[in-house]
Amino acid sequence: MGYGFGNELPRAHGNTSPRPRTHYLVVIDSGGFMVARLFLESREQVAEFDASTEEVAQMISHLRADRSAGDPLWDRALAGHSSAERAGARVYVLDI
Repeated sequence: MGYGFGNELPRAHGNTSPRPRTHYLVVIDSGGFMVARLFLESREQVAEFDASTEEVAQMISHLRADRSAGDPLWDRALAGHSSAERAGARVYVLDI
């Protein structure tokens, strides 16, 4: 017997393992608009949003861009971008 007092008790969540932390934030031009993309350490993209948001400014306020998106390691992750867009991109490492 459950102690829901006439209401169904919520079931346990199915996925209890936490997602991996994002490791990289890439700010890149995408067809005339700046977008911010979050990547795992494996360079798998997990989010994309407008780079002009306050959240992006807060995330990078104490960081400096320290890698190049022109690096061959980014070929697969940023395959949809031109070499000019990749050359102008800024890559921030989020967790040190």
